[in-house]
Amino acid sequence: MTLVLLLTVAVLAALASALIWQFGPARRQRAMREVLDAADALEARLRTARAEIEAVAGDEGRDPVGDAMREMLRQRLWLRDHGRRASPAQLIEVRASIDAARVKIEQLLNEIERVRTAPLG
Repeated sequence: MTLVLLLTVAVLAALASALIWQFGPARRQRAMREVLDAADALEARLRTARAEIEAVAGDEGRDPVGDAMREMLRQRLWLRDHGRRASPAQLIEVRASIDAARVKIEQLLNEIERVRTAPLG
């Protein structure tokens, strides 16, 4: 009975190791794909934001879109240089940074829309 139990535990441990090994890279690849998709979506939104901001405020003064674009470039360079070795946790951190930038841009665009639609006077 003890031998059967030990064999069962050994088989389960081997199966668990195989599953972790198999799904570990998939989890990392999924995290990388999500980061890149989020970066692409943010970049597209930033281009739209730049056009909307310039339509309202012109192209003078503070450039929050340019700041966000530079941050996006920094993230993409980091992914290029470190993405292959990055852990899923690091990729999640990069994704969170991208999401935070998107939230800031959305807030700015909401404020622009509010100003644009506010009644005069």
